Amino acid sequence: MESFNHTPVMLNECIDGLNIKPNGIYVDCTTGLAGHSLEIAKKLKGGKLICIDKDENALNFAKEKLEGYNVIFVHSDFKDYASVLKNLNIEKVDGVLIDLGVSSYQIDTAERGFSYRFDGPLDMRMDQSKNFSAKDVVNTYSKEELYKILRDYGEEDFANAIANAIVKFRQTTEITTTKQLKDIVEGAIPKKFVVKGGSSKKTFQAIRIEVNGELSGLDKCLLNIINSLNLGGRLCVLTFHSLEDRIVKNVFKIESTNCICDKNLPFCVCNHKASVKLINKKPIIATNKELSENKRSASAKLRVVEKI
Repeated sequence: MESFNHTPVMLNECIDGLNIKPNGIYVDCTTGLAGHSLEIAKKLKGGKLICIDKDENALNFAKEKLEGYNVIFVHSDFKDYASVLKNLNIEKVDGVLIDLGVSSYQIDTAERGFSYRFDGPLDMRMDQSKNFSAKDVVNTYSKEELYKILRDYGEEDFANAIANAIVKFRQTTEITTTKQLKDIVEGAIPKKFVVKGGSSKKTFQAIRIEVNGELSGLDKCLLNIINSLNLGGRLCVLTFHSLEDRIVKNVFKIESTNCICDKNLPFCVCNHKASVKLINKKPIIATNKELSENKRSASAKLRVVEKI
């Protein structure tokens, strides 16, 4: 893993967004290769950093990179955030970062089966201790189930055709590799819409989201994090596609609003009180300089809230 040149997306913007107190407690919910974590740790003097990741390989790498800093490492899905804090006997924290992107080393490692760019086993598990993989999705899901995840998670225009093609192919041959899936997808899309090297992107995204349950429980987790923040504490969330960003945007909108009643009602009956304020009303995006240096930042959006 040492050979991977990892560039954390919007590093300065994330660190600024956290507004780090040297003696505070901070959580990196998606540690990955510790690009963001290292910069957080450097700013702490007497403070503590909790690093969570469900990829044990990434966590082991992070342990080496963050050696000498006051860090607690937890092998867990960040959506179990409330349980992680409870197990550590921590009630309140001063800042939390979530980077919802897939780690560059996961994508670029053919054996992990995340990318249509490399031929490898059809896997896509972020947590390799789990049994359920992309191979299970494409070989056991019904045509209707495949269509639904391709439509909803991939926002794929040709979801129906691709789902049909997958079901037809597997009737004679089990789908076990990323190349097989890529070829099936490209064969199902009308030739005039096939983009060299990119026509499988939405399908691979959809299946990856399904395998790892990336969207399920995200809204509840964000609420748990907001509840755990000290006054003035910050939550920063980096998203990389519209589905994630929509969930984050909606939670932040509700939690930064005092009344969420139907506007047709003559008076408030919900008694809802804002728990956070928006630090940026519109999402922060990468600078032109970063875009030229790191293509992964192109679809990234950063939203930040502060506990009030």
